[in-house]
Amino acid sequence: MTGTAASANGATGAVHRRRLRRSDRAISPPATMIIGTELRFTITTDSITGRRGDRRGGGLTWSALQVIASMTMSTTRIGTIELGRTGEQVSSLALGAMQMGSATAEPEAVRILDRYHELGGSFVDTADCYEWWSRPGSRGGESEELLGRWMRDRGNRDEIFLATKGTALPEYSPDLWAADGTADWDLARRTFAGAGADTLRHALDGSLRRLGTDHVDLYYVHVDDRATPLEETLEALAGLVSAGKVRHLGWSNVRTWRLERIRQLCDRHGWPAPVAVQQQHSYLRRRAGLSNASIVDDEQLDYLTEHRDLTLVAYSPIVKGIYDDPARRAEHWMMESYAGPDADARLEAVTGLAAELGVTPNQLVLSWLLHRSEPPVLPLIGPRTPEQFENLLPALDIKLDAGQLARLDQAGA
Repeated sequence: MTGTAASANGATGAVHRRRLRRSDRAISPPATMIIGTELRFTITTDSITGRRGDRRGGGLTWSALQVIASMTMSTTRIGTIELGRTGEQVSSLALGAMQMGSATAEPEAVRILDRYHELGGSFVDTADCYEWWSRPGSRGGESEELLGRWMRDRGNRDEIFLATKGTALPEYSPDLWAADGTADWDLARRTFAGAGADTLRHALDGSLRRLGTDHVDLYYVHVDDRATPLEETLEALAGLVSAGKVRHLGWSNVRTWRLERIRQLCDRHGWPAPVAVQQQHSYLRRRAGLSNASIVDDEQLDYLTEHRDLTLVAYSPIVKGIYDDPARRAEHWMMESYAGPDADARLEAVTGLAAELGVTPNQLVLSWLLHRSEPPVLPLIGPRTPEQFENLLPALDIKLDAGQLARLDQAGA
């Protein structure tokens, strides 16, 4: 593997060797990693040997080397996909900014945004509620504010396809957080702003102010609001489009029958219909019998295959990174939606093929999603750190043939 990193000293000489931890030995294939022309690591199941000029370096784990390699190698530009049937091309890999300004500090967030844009990415996703639950007293909007500063400082608003969402910001109350600072999601869901006409207009104006722009390219109903008549919501959204504040509409966390009802009402009244639906979607399938409006099921995939005017934007495409980490997978709350024989079989399939290809399971899952055509899928990644972002980029280079795709598709119980 080659890249462009250069050493500070071109002389040859010192060698640094350390023993690998057991966990490193378990995942490290024998390989030679060459980064640029002056930095070489020989990796075996027993050791990492590094040679770099006459300097002695610190020990590096296999995962650290993967980050270095991806940072120096990943020059593939992000492709494009048509948004619904609008004729507009958008980035085939979207960048989620949920944690930017909260869990991800601004300097690191800017590094991620700059790198994504450098690779040709332009589809950036946020919401007015991000990320109120990260700290007691927050009223949300931190992510939008950070994006507004970044676009202002870079002068690149016209180069960004900007998506935000409304309806899921809870009514502010100190009771939204427990004494230990954790969010009370039951209370939050009961007090979500909803999709009433006045609420939508007010929410969008707040988003535009924080983002420092006069319009967004895509505006989602973040959480489907069954308490407000759809006619009221759709007419209000149509007004936002007519006012030039919104270019395209989307829906999120919504059941298939509601999407069809929305379509019928838009056709009947001449209102602009959604062109994107943002749902939780990954290689693992939700477990049998689970009722969850947020996670795509087979019925919804069939519907979106038939109705190509709706693009599936897949959030949590690698399920918080659980494919690479069995320990994390065993204890992560999101696995409750997937755990079972089907998930076990698919995890075995993706882990096995990833090992054969010399990539990580997370990278393979992301590549598999990028290969989808029935229906097309636009993955939305949300890295917390620049290193997490770089670790996903090799997915852009993975080419899966028909046999490999069939092997992944057909796995399951």
